[in-house]
Amino acid sequence: MSIETTLEKFDTAGLTDAQVAESRKKHGSNVLTPPKRASLWALYIDKYRDPIIQILLVAAAVSLIFSFIDGEFLETLGIFLAIILATTIGFYFERDAAKKFDVLTTLGEEQPVKVHRNRQTTTVARKDVVPGDLMVIEVGDEIPADGLLLQSSDLQIDESSLTGEPIINKHATPEVAEEEATYPTNMVLRSTMVMNGSGLARVTAIGDNTEIGKVAHKATELTAVKTPLNQQLDRLAKLISKVGSAVAITAFVVFLAHDMLTNPLWQGQDYMRMAEVVLRYFMMAVTLLVMTVPEGLPMAVTLSLALNMRRMLKSNNLVRKLHACETMGAVTVVCTDKTGTLTENKMQVSEMRVFAPETPLADAIALNTTAHLETKDNATTGIGNPTEVALLLWLDANKQNYRELRTAGKVENQLPFSTERKYMATVASLNGQRYLFLKGAPETVMALCQLTDEERTTTADLLRSYQNKAMRTLAFAYKPLPNEVETNFAAPNLLQDLTLQAVAAISDPIRQDVPAAVKECIDAGIEVKIVTGDTAATAIEIARQIGIWHKDTPIEAQITGPDFAALSDEVAYERVKVLRVMSRARPTDKQRLVNLLQQRGEVVAVTGDGTNDAPALNHAHVGLSLGSGTNVAKEASDMTLLDDSFRSIERAVMWGRSLYNNIRRFLFFQLVVNLTALLLVLGGAIIGTQMPLTVTQMLWVNLIMDTFAAMALASLPPTREVMSERPRKQTDPIISPSMARGIIFCGLVFFAMLFALLIYFRNESGGQVDTHQLTIFFTAFVMLQFWNLFNAKTLNSHHSTFRRLYADRGLLLVLLLILTGQWLIVTFGGRMFRTVPLSFTEWLVIIGATSIVLWVGEVWRRLKPKAQTTNPA
Repeated sequence: MSIETTLEKFDTAGLTDAQVAESRKKHGSNVLTPPKRASLWALYIDKYRDPIIQILLVAAAVSLIFSFIDGEFLETLGIFLAIILATTIGFYFERDAAKKFDVLTTLGEEQPVKVHRNRQTTTVARKDVVPGDLMVIEVGDEIPADGLLLQSSDLQIDESSLTGEPIINKHATPEVAEEEATYPTNMVLRSTMVMNGSGLARVTAIGDNTEIGKVAHKATELTAVKTPLNQQLDRLAKLISKVGSAVAITAFVVFLAHDMLTNPLWQGQDYMRMAEVVLRYFMMAVTLLVMTVPEGLPMAVTLSLALNMRRMLKSNNLVRKLHACETMGAVTVVCTDKTGTLTENKMQVSEMRVFAPETPLADAIALNTTAHLETKDNATTGIGNPTEVALLLWLDANKQNYRELRTAGKVENQLPFSTERKYMATVASLNGQRYLFLKGAPETVMALCQLTDEERTTTADLLRSYQNKAMRTLAFAYKPLPNEVETNFAAPNLLQDLTLQAVAAISDPIRQDVPAAVKECIDAGIEVKIVTGDTAATAIEIARQIGIWHKDTPIEAQITGPDFAALSDEVAYERVKVLRVMSRARPTDKQRLVNLLQQRGEVVAVTGDGTNDAPALNHAHVGLSLGSGTNVAKEASDMTLLDDSFRSIERAVMWGRSLYNNIRRFLFFQLVVNLTALLLVLGGAIIGTQMPLTVTQMLWVNLIMDTFAAMALASLPPTREVMSERPRKQTDPIISPSMARGIIFCGLVFFAMLFALLIYFRNESGGQVDTHQLTIFFTAFVMLQFWNLFNAKTLNSHHSTFRRLYADRGLLLVLLLILTGQWLIVTFGGRMFRTVPLSFTEWLVIIGATSIVLWVGEVWRRLKPKAQTTNPA
């Protein structure tokens, strides 16, 4: 049996307790099902899907096998520690953000709502409303469930949370249809707000079956949109695995073949010795494979994202998902809604043109209205129709107390506003004099006024200028009434020969910081598109005010939602390229726009505060909800702009681009270390010396290039110079050709310096390098990386590494840790680290000689053309 059939049994007296229980048993509670959350275990396991982590797991498994063979477990332990640290840090920070988000989006299901039950009006918790209930609808109420109107009186609903429409007139009579209405005019919807009038509605749907519930379900669908960083890291992982495997296999084959050709062992029958040689070369190959993998990368990425997540919270960006921090840096298109994001979502009187200053205009505004003002926490807000609230706020701003004016006047009769009449009328007495006050659409009010042709033309031109600026217009008129005249609005001459008092231009103003923030986004190569449920004229005017619509903008840059939906996929695919404004947009229109932009290779960010924005927020690369938005919108988003400011988007882009640069700086630093160490292992094997770096020494080096370098480079503050760059392409490799050349050049130079030092020591000591020499070698290796950290800090920059060095406190702390740690290891490491103490002079010589890395880098940055540094690719 359908809900509609069931409702026929209920009369307007409301449900009885037994009927409520029966309905609840059948339909459940009036709550929106929250999106299914993964278990903590599943969230943690998900961190192991990172491609670099998976390579490390393979390397750790192979390393573990050989650890059991030779009894040396430190290398394996180091790899496992790197994996656990990287995954646990990411898991912790995402869970921490989720908890903050849960606090932010607590649903008010206990909010009391008014219903008719048991033949009387009562209040129940919103979650306890059931199909068949009779909802009592009054100004200021939030509709708790979908329903059909049984009674209505001048009912106006704010549907912006669902459709983007701020004011919709509702009627209990379905024949009275509203033009361009998204939903039937005799239907009220959950989570919409009553702005004017009153009504009685029968609940037809609750919870997930409401319109907002259906949109919420759409907003929580799983999407398979990979972030640009994920795509780049996937490609890097494949490249590393290919290069590492090729180097390891080649080294194994070459060294084993060389041994077979030169070693007489292979001419005999000692198979155990042969197997031992093969095993030794195989272990060398595995070591080479492990060393090609930048095991610190996952932790560097995670730590960078996590630190940015914390910092962005201080700038009013609550990041729910780690990847959103970096993905904002790759954004090429921002699709933004209008109300609440670009505008203040607060109607105000932009201009009041008074034609009859001697008339009681202030009294007319105060008495001829149904709105109210209330002050809470030193902030004045309105209850009622937003336009009427704006008029009362205008009185307040002009030092007129509307409450005192209402007390002084006596309302005798009032004709509420209706869309058929297009005006509101009130008869009131002021100081013994009776007046008729009229307020409404200018063309209607002016038709009832005594005006000359010149006055009509002048006023019409003024109104047209307001309307061309996307402002709503109102006219005010009045006339004194003799005491004997009846206040029957049906009287034929009552609404005739009025005097025009004033016309008002009312607008939802642009946020002051929006035009500058939009310009910075455009200068950074990011397109801004407006998607709104408002009219085309209003949307285009807003676009003009924020700087994305100009005189030469083609008409094809604007389209309505229904027209966009009517386009074929092929035509729409081409149209979104030039589109700047979409008006009368529905949730599916916005989502389709996002999907088509993604098909074009764009990285899309979507802003929105309403439930109608939720599907697009979910499907975008980055969904940006507003702190004042609906819970459904927040749940579908990746980030929440706590201050509702569009400027927060621009800041997020700057953070994202700077973070991406920091990740690439870490990659440069770590791969130089890896390449140097890999070549040293190969070189040591070629000349037949013992391993120049022990496993414990390599663990210390790994600690430097993993944890310490990740901390240092991830903590670098963002710089505004990244906003002069163009957005990177999704197809760009994370290691650009110029960066690859730098890695190879530095790795080869460092190898040449260290290998030359190793040969010098070998020749000096007659073929056997002693522990003291190996300690100098080890310290020189670490100090080369120490100075190269300065070069990594300024990668893709023409600035000196000493510029604002005082602000890089994290980097300075890490450099101090490396220097102190190296001194402690060398001085007290002993047999564990195969070191002996060095003299003060030796330390000075090593530090001074290796610092050439920094000075050469400084000279290179001075000589390098600036044009080469503006684009990170």
